[in-house]
Amino acid sequence: MTPGRLRTALTTLALVTATLATVPAAAPPPTAAVAAPVHRNKAAPDWSVAVVDSTMARYTPSTIGGWSYPVGLYLYGQYLTYQRTHDARYLAYIKSYVDRFVKSDGSIDQSFNSLDSMQAGRLLVLLHHETGQDRYRKAAKKILDRLATYPRTGDGGFWHADNSSRAHQLWSDGVYMVNPFLVEYGKEFGDSAYTNDEAAKQLYVYGSHLQVANGLLKHAYDESKSASWADPQTGLAPEHWCRAVGWYSMAIVNVLDAIPANHPRRAQLLGILRKLAAGLERYQDPATGRWFQVMDKGSRPDNWTETSCSSMFTYALSRGAQQHYLDPHYADVARRGYQGVLAKLSVGSDGRTNLADISIGTNVGDYAYYVARTRATNDFHGLGAFLIMNEQLRGD
Repeated sequence: MTPGRLRTALTTLALVTATLATVPAAAPPPTAAVAAPVHRNKAAPDWSVAVVDSTMARYTPSTIGGWSYPVGLYLYGQYLTYQRTHDARYLAYIKSYVDRFVKSDGSIDQSFNSLDSMQAGRLLVLLHHETGQDRYRKAAKKILDRLATYPRTGDGGFWHADNSSRAHQLWSDGVYMVNPFLVEYGKEFGDSAYTNDEAAKQLYVYGSHLQVANGLLKHAYDESKSASWADPQTGLAPEHWCRAVGWYSMAIVNVLDAIPANHPRRAQLLGILRKLAAGLERYQDPATGRWFQVMDKGSRPDNWTETSCSSMFTYALSRGAQQHYLDPHYADVARRGYQGVLAKLSVGSDGRTNLADISIGTNVGDYAYYVARTRATNDFHGLGAFLIMNEQLRGD
């Protein structure tokens, strides 16, 4: 987008922001619960547009929330929708959100002392790409500079956070918080030799600790084995929490997409992904096509299928098959997942979309803790994952 076009978009946004909170999404889909067919046609609703318009109607760039990874995830999904539709409002909204935190000189009031705090850095890279404004490069570089001093495990994995309660810990979630940013930063700013190597290393180190025989990853690993949840022999958390595995599945596909075919870690990452994909197929719920909150315990009556992770797995399996990282049959596994997620999407009497059964933010815990988590509607974890998934599969 040229600076002139962006100024026009920002003017448009300013005019509509005051009414966004009350105006329903334009041309909403039919007001009914949705269980859309897997194979779409030209008459099918554009669910990405419907979700973005509904969310923009509920929140302005000032009320959507602070600098955080759930908002960052959602807005990245909105950006993918912008890339396809070229609706200037979508990009202007993202810019207005980011400009709350990034000053004109590129300074940003974030310490970046956790991987979670880095995820929204992807928005800095994409805004630099779209606008050419150097402020976004300067802000993004603060994350890169922070990683130079960021604490690591003995084999080089970034701690989940630089504080005593997360010291020595690798969480499956963390690979998505920083590694897609890394490879995108490297491509945008000509630093791919470092960023690709670091991202690939992180995926390998995390995978080597967290992936177990069934192909799935445990939620977390504590190198010190001192956390209350850590197995005293292995340092692993007790359960396979679905969204933690979902974060890893998306991140490894993103990094494989970025690194060159001859990268020395490529074979290692493909091995992890293929083992993971087999586990995902094994534990997919045959009745719904979705995946359970605690992935390998779907037979328990209090377990439930969770929408954000199901979107993440659907995306990763579809993209993996498309890119020939995985056997072609995984595209069918992904289509079943897609149908299952669409069954959780409905349209309310106000014409706005509602996406149900999304786990709220979650720490490391035991089975009872995970299944008791609030099952939210329109939580940003789910909305962002849905958009990423839908932009991958909507024409399938």
